[in-house]
Amino acid sequence: MGTVYRLTLRQLTGRARLAILTVLATLPVIVAALMVASPDAPPMTQFETGILGAMLSGSIAPLVVLAIAAAAFSNEVEDNTLANLSLSPLPRWQIIVPKFLAAITIAGPFIGASAFATSYIAFLGDPKAVFAVTVSALAGVILYAAAFLWLGLMTTYAIGIGLLYIVLWEGFFSGFVTGVRMLSIRHYAISLMHGLDERRFNFGTHPALATVVIISIVAFSGLLYLSIRRLRTMDIP
Repeated sequence: MGTVYRLTLRQLTGRARLAILTVLATLPVIVAALMVASPDAPPMTQFETGILGAMLSGSIAPLVVLAIAAAAFSNEVEDNTLANLSLSPLPRWQIIVPKFLAAITIAGPFIGASAFATSYIAFLGDPKAVFAVTVSALAGVILYAAAFLWLGLMTTYAIGIGLLYIVLWEGFFSGFVTGVRMLSIRHYAISLMHGLDERRFNFGTHPALATVVIISIVAFSGLLYLSIRRLRTMDIP
């Protein structure tokens, strides 16, 4: 497992990719700094909806994770090198788990640092708010990573399909169709943020904190199982 983990880290940490991820992760921080410095700063509800909800949880986090997690397997599927891994004596879960851990090892610090800095600036260092925003962002990273890792095993068009998912499902439908939110990672990240700090996103209805945690664990476990099952059953050239 350690070898697969290290090889995946090496595979996913190209300079160009890391530079792009750095730019993406910096955007919410810049917006928060400009907002605080502006004499015409928007109300906090608009900041939470626009920056924390739509930008950080609904756009930046899934884009960063997509660029990492989908590539963990999709590159090998495209290059027909997945057979090298499948011929190893490792059980399939011992291939999936290190791939997943490598993805969150890379994406987690980018999103965690972005969420921490953004909330620290916007909420003037309020520890409860900073904790809630950072933890919910990292929880979103874990769920997005599990989803996009599975997607990378399902298709060689994982990046394109992932972008459509982010724009249409997380960005459009989950914002306007109430029923869709129950299947939205962004919705659960926001609900977790509200559960940890009830002052955040207090203008809407959210599931109880325990419900959010249970559903998130079930969703994560299910996605990881689907990835393991896919690797066991797929035809590998």
